[in-house]
Amino acid sequence: MALTFPNSSRSFDEKGHRIRFLGYDGMFEIRFFVELDAISKAMAKVIVGEHDFLAAFDNLRGSILDVARKAYGKKGGNNMYLLTAADFH
Repeated sequence: MALTFPNSSRSFDEKGHRIRFLGYDGMFEIRFFVELDAISKAMAKVIVGEHDFLAAFDNLRGSILDVARKAYGKKGGNNMYLLTAADFH
Protein backbone atom coordinates (compact mmCIF):
# COMPACT_ATOMS: atom_id res chain seq x y z
CA MET A 1 0.00 0.00 0.00
CA ALA A 2 1.02 3.62 -0.40
CA LEU A 3 2.05 5.82 2.49
CA THR A 4 -0.73 8.22 3.50
CA PHE A 5 -1.10 11.03 6.01
CA PRO A 6 -4.82 11.12 6.87
CA ASN A 7 -4.21 12.61 10.32
CA SER A 8 -3.03 16.22 10.16
CA SER A 9 -2.02 16.38 13.82
CA ARG A 10 1.56 17.05 14.78
CA SER A 11 3.24 17.72 18.10
CA PHE A 12 6.23 19.65 19.35
CA ASP A 13 8.96 17.63 21.06
CA GLU A 14 11.01 20.23 22.92
CA LYS A 15 13.35 17.69 24.50
CA GLY A 16 14.09 16.00 21.16
CA HIS A 17 14.23 19.33 19.23
CA ARG A 18 11.78 18.02 16.63
CA ILE A 19 8.17 17.80 15.54
CA ARG A 20 6.35 14.47 15.48
CA PHE A 21 3.76 13.39 12.93
CA LEU A 22 2.30 10.11 11.73
CA GLY A 23 1.89 8.35 8.43
CA TYR A 24 0.14 5.09 7.60
CA ASP A 25 1.00 2.26 5.25
CA GLY A 26 -2.15 0.20 5.25
CA MET A 27 -2.76 -0.72 8.87
CA PHE A 28 0.82 0.09 9.94
CA GLU A 29 1.50 3.36 11.76
CA ILE A 30 4.79 5.02 10.79
CA ARG A 31 6.28 7.65 13.11
CA PHE A 32 8.07 10.59 11.55
CA PHE A 33 10.15 13.29 13.21
CA VAL A 34 11.47 16.43 11.54
CA GLU A 35 14.30 18.27 13.25
CA LEU A 36 13.61 21.87 14.25
CA ASP A 37 16.82 22.91 12.48
CA ALA A 38 15.45 21.51 9.22
CA ILE A 39 12.30 23.60 9.59
CA SER A 40 14.29 26.77 10.35
CA LYS A 41 16.53 26.21 7.33
CA ALA A 42 13.57 25.48 5.05
CA MET A 43 11.89 28.70 6.18
CA ALA A 44 15.22 30.58 5.80
CA LYS A 45 14.72 32.34 9.12
CA VAL A 46 15.24 31.89 12.83
CA ILE A 47 12.19 30.41 14.51
CA VAL A 48 11.72 30.40 18.27
CA GLY A 49 9.03 28.68 20.31
CA GLU A 50 6.51 25.92 19.94
CA HIS A 51 3.76 28.01 18.34
CA ASP A 52 6.04 29.38 15.62
CA PHE A 53 7.57 25.98 14.85
CA LEU A 54 4.15 24.36 14.52
CA ALA A 55 3.00 27.21 12.26
CA ALA A 56 6.14 26.78 10.14
CA PHE A 57 5.49 23.03 9.95
CA ASP A 58 1.97 23.75 8.71
CA ASN A 59 3.32 26.14 6.05
CA LEU A 60 5.83 23.52 4.90
CA ARG A 61 3.50 20.52 5.28
CA GLY A 62 3.42 19.67 1.56
CA SER A 63 7.19 19.56 1.19
CA ILE A 64 7.64 17.80 4.55
CA LEU A 65 5.22 15.06 3.51
CA ASP A 66 6.99 14.73 0.14
CA VAL A 67 10.32 14.28 1.94
CA ALA A 68 8.71 11.76 4.31
CA ARG A 69 7.35 9.74 1.36
CA LYS A 70 10.77 9.78 -0.29
CA ALA A 71 12.51 8.62 2.92
CA TYR A 72 9.93 5.87 3.41
CA GLY A 73 10.30 4.77 -0.21
CA LYS A 74 14.07 4.40 0.19
CA LYS A 75 13.92 2.48 3.45
CA GLY A 76 10.42 1.05 3.57
CA GLY A 77 9.69 -1.27 6.43
CA ASN A 78 10.95 0.91 9.26
CA ASN A 79 8.39 2.23 11.72
CA MET A 80 10.30 5.45 12.53
CA TYR A 81 12.07 8.08 10.41
CA LEU A 82 14.02 11.18 11.42
CA LEU A 83 14.04 13.89 8.75
CA THR A 84 16.99 16.29 8.86
CA ALA A 85 17.92 19.42 6.91
CA ALA A 86 19.95 17.24 4.52
CA ASP A 87 16.76 15.41 3.49
CA PHE A 88 15.28 18.65 2.14
CA HIS A 89 17.99 19.19 -0.52
